[in-house]
Amino acid sequence: MITYSSDRAITAVQFIDVLKRSTLGERRPIDNISRIDQMLKHANLLCTAWDGDKLVGVARSLTDFSYCCYLSDLAVDETYQHQGIGKELIRCTQASLDPKANLILLAAPKAVTYYPKIGFNAHSSAWLIGSRDQLK
Repeated sequence: MITYSSDRAITAVQFIDVLKRSTLGERRPIDNISRIDQMLKHANLLCTAWDGDKLVGVARSLTDFSYCCYLSDLAVDETYQHQGIGKELIRCTQASLDPKANLILLAAPKAVTYYPKIGFNAHSSAWLIGSRDQLK
């Protein structure tokens, strides 16, 4: 039986492990434990899914809890996918927010078709720039 928590801390090692067991590990700095540790330290909303003591899913977010929430990482162990765990992690995230807050994310390439199926709407004006890229 899968259990969910929004107040259970995880270690960088646990986070890296679940990232590796999901497809998200391909796009995260899993070889840099100090960076992963900082990612966890500075996130202010973390929802987790557990099979006993085994971490099987994580939704890591940055939010003001009132207006918007950026869901930065949604990772579910591949052997546990297609069981509704990702949706439940999103629901856990939503439950921590003001009802009027918007949940925002950038879909991983392998998940781009997933989000419309569960109710997300595409947004045509998202923009990215690297932290050291020069503005023109």
